[in-house]
Amino acid sequence: MAPHATTPRPSSPSPSYHAQQHHHPITVLASSRAVVSGRLTEATLIISTTTGKITSIFHSVLPQTDFPPGTPYIDYSPRILLPGLVDAHVHLNEPGRTEWEGFWTGTRAAAFGGVTTVIDMPLNAIPPTTTVAGLHEKVAAAQGKCWVDVGFYGGIVPGNAGELKALVREGVRGFKGFLIDSGVPEFPAVTSLDITLAMQTLATEPTTLMFHAEMIPPITASVSDDVQQSQPPLAPSGALTAYRTFLDSRPPSLETYAIAEILALAPTAPLLPLHIVHLSAVEAIPLLRAARAKGVRVSAETCFHYLALAAEAVREGDTRLKCCPPIRERANQDGLWEELGRERVGGGVIGTVVSDHSPCTPALKLLPAG
Repeated sequence: MAPHATTPRPSSPSPSYHAQQHHHPITVLASSRAVVSGRLTEATLIISTTTGKITSIFHSVLPQTDFPPGTPYIDYSPRILLPGLVDAHVHLNEPGRTEWEGFWTGTRAAAFGGVTTVIDMPLNAIPPTTTVAGLHEKVAAAQGKCWVDVGFYGGIVPGNAGELKALVREGVRGFKGFLIDSGVPEFPAVTSLDITLAMQTLATEPTTLMFHAEMIPPITASVSDDVQQSQPPLAPSGALTAYRTFLDSRPPSLETYAIAEILALAPTAPLLPLHIVHLSAVEAIPLLRAARAKGVRVSAETCFHYLALAAEAVREGDTRLKCCPPIRERANQDGLWEELGRERVGGGVIGTVVSDHSPCTPALKLLPAG
């Protein structure tokens, strides 16, 4: 975890919680409505000011007089106390592309939204978190700038298999690789050979191997070098200002082909958990369900934007909703919600919803005038 913010950014107020020196061993929060163990109840929470952890929970609203004089105490009734959210897919692009987003702004935004832990993806920063040295630069850049807990993922890229075990020992929470062009040159896509080597290297390590699962399917019976290198399609299907043109360039088959390839390689390390990040295409769900039924340790996540936005509503020339994999049609959105409903009763393959928070500057989005 990265250290919390301790010094103010120039011309900014200092973090109110982490920078203050606490003079009492506990802080008390109470409410007539709190979510505890999945149910709504009255609650009083006792929080250690040394560790920041909840040490006791009482299922009633205890009065302030029950605690030593001067103990920090807030009764939020009738507002609801909720557990802090964990966003397991975030891009904090510092160092290197801090103008896109940095630890100071990104973690403050997370805290404002009730997110108390974020896990940072290995790409978009320069250097990426593909080596121990790169991880150390990340941690150094985070010093004194984090308003919430921050963990780090490592990356798998061609040629870095020798770094993976050391990154596990340094505390990375998992590893991510792209089966298609990532969009940044310092984080190239991996081939099946790279994935196999990563699986062999991490087979017995306490970690998870994650994939951006898009891959160009072969157009002939043979798999060419172009497919292995994930070259883009040759020509657009329509006007470059039409969202349908972009959607046609990233069809569901890119996701299903990539996931089929990952699942075919899974026996290389049968005990290694595998994870599909930002699943958007419902066509991939049967593949994942069948693999899990056979004992493959594979899970998936989807994102808020796939659950809340639909291709039909994207206006001509509006680049704000462009992401990869793309936001698909309403029928696809309905299928994702249906699968999430199955997860609630223990039968779904989508276990988490994440933000994939990955900002950039307005100029890179080529936003339309007005």
